[in-house]
Amino acid sequence: MASVRVETIVAASPDVVWAAVADVGNVHRRLLPGRVADARIEGDERILTMPDGTEVRELIVAIDHEQRRLAYSVQGPGRLTPAHHHAAFEVYDHDGTRARLVWTTDVLPHDRAPAVRARVERGIEEMRAVLESAAA
Repeated sequence: MASVRVETIVAASPDVVWAAVADVGNVHRRLLPGRVADARIEGDERILTMPDGTEVRELIVAIDHEQRRLAYSVQGPGRLTPAHHHAAFEVYDHDGTRARLVWTTDVLPHDRAPAVRARVERGIEEMRAVLESAAA
């Protein structure tokens, strides 16, 4: 299984960043507006609607407020997802005023890792910009 790990420093407190990450039903408002058009929760699943109408189903595996860790697994392969896709966000204190946001994604088949890396590298920078704008 290939692992893709990206991180960024966010000019916002870890509590502010974690609150946005943990708000799983509002990813389209708090983390990726424009990239995700809508999100809804059905039981333990989050259904993301992309701007083109494509839906992605994610099983929310864990929301750990103490560790500031969110884990999810994309359900089923599709146009946007590999055969296996499990990911986690973790939020750490960077220097007392800023947060370090880490996004780790495990994918199969291995050859999908470069495409996933490109998406998460772009995505984490978009999240950083949105989080910093909201914190300003």
